[in-house]
Amino acid sequence: MGRRPGGVGRATIDSMNDNLRERVEGAVHAPGDERYEVERRPWNRLVDHRPAVVVEAAGPGDVRAALLTAREREVPFAVQSTGHGTLVPADGGVLVKTTPMASVRVDPERRTARVGAGAIWSHVIAAAAPYGLAPVSGTPAIGVAGYTLGGGAGWLSRLHGYAADNLIGAEVVTAEGHSVTVSADEHPELFWALRGGGGNFAVVTSLEFRLHPVGPVHAGMALFPFERAADTLARYREWALSEPDELNTSVILMRMPGRGWVLAVRAFCVDGGEHALESLLEVAGPSLGGEFATMSFAEAATAFGGPPPPPMAVLQHIDLLDQVSDEAIDTIVKSADGTLTAIEVRHWGGAMARPEPGAGPVGHRRVPFSVIATSVLDGSDEREQVEGDQREVARALRPHAMGGTFLNFLYDPSRTATAYTAADHARLAEVKREWDPGNILGRSHNIAPASCIDPQGC
Repeated sequence: MGRRPGGVGRATIDSMNDNLRERVEGAVHAPGDERYEVERRPWNRLVDHRPAVVVEAAGPGDVRAALLTAREREVPFAVQSTGHGTLVPADGGVLVKTTPMASVRVDPERRTARVGAGAIWSHVIAAAAPYGLAPVSGTPAIGVAGYTLGGGAGWLSRLHGYAADNLIGAEVVTAEGHSVTVSADEHPELFWALRGGGGNFAVVTSLEFRLHPVGPVHAGMALFPFERAADTLARYREWALSEPDELNTSVILMRMPGRGWVLAVRAFCVDGGEHALESLLEVAGPSLGGEFATMSFAEAATAFGGPPPPPMAVLQHIDLLDQVSDEAIDTIVKSADGTLTAIEVRHWGGAMARPEPGAGPVGHRRVPFSVIATSVLDGSDEREQVEGDQREVARALRPHAMGGTFLNFLYDPSRTATAYTAADHARLAEVKREWDPGNILGRSHNIAPASCIDPQGC
């Protein structure tokens, strides 16, 4: 008898397949089925997992059935919508795709949206736009659920906080297979953990969050000579600390086909604060292209995100900085080399640094800057070389970093704890012990239950 991914035998796969076809409404795919090769693959092709069964969940009942089947057969269980955040393969297990659960209902009077776990941000942006409202959203093609559970830093975050700060309720399926409503009044500890703790505690099937009135915005990205990078970063570290909350910016060193490395300034401004950009752009020198323009929020979100990118293999390294010293700038500029695609210095702050009482565990809120190094494997680069270049960037940045990270940009599961304060991580482990003591939901950025002696074995 042939063996299949993860050491699961054909008989086991067939049995799970038959069992799930009887219990779920959505499509079920096993190795050899026509759609299996398509549905098993996440957007981030860095992970090439081969689950025993893929379930396209039509609703919470399908999620429950898939989860209980994985428990019964003692195989891995994983969930993805778009698969942008997939980091750990679900080989030999049950993979749930929430993509069919993409409903969006906007309540313009309450300024809220109720969204299925398979929705992407373009769905929500389009539904809210006719009412002059917008979510604290990410790139349009990104899944709403994973982005929000990981914290979610969007273009409106300096005004309205993280996406997780705007979450007001959720419907979930627990590790025991129960459907539960969570909010500040119902299961408040679980609700707290969901707002930044990732998918560790329950499978979210729908979310409800606040929307915000947004008029025309001034947004875009302009390109400048790479030689101006050091001077621009030196100005940015001072300028950014006084930028208005209405302005959200970053400075990027990026490699462009046919042009080599260039300097880019990216900005998103609401309520007329764009004049503050002028003193930063003066230092950047003569423009090489790109522009800033006034447009609707929906137009700006689309312009920033562009068309949905094709699946690709992406690696990122993130560090948080208390300050951008001269030595850090020198390191950042020198790191623009090798197989790296881009290095971004981003200013955070604003409402993200002023959480309301009882806010979730999104960590290190008062750290002002991040450095994110991104590598895209285009097929010509060897993965070993790309990973080596990423390690070298991490080594070079280490003396200038404060040691923390942000979950949604963290591609190294071994650093998960660094996304939280020590107190919040300990509290998350306690919530995990209550809601998922067997660590069924630990297939990504794992937070082990407090009672787990060996996190690698839980």
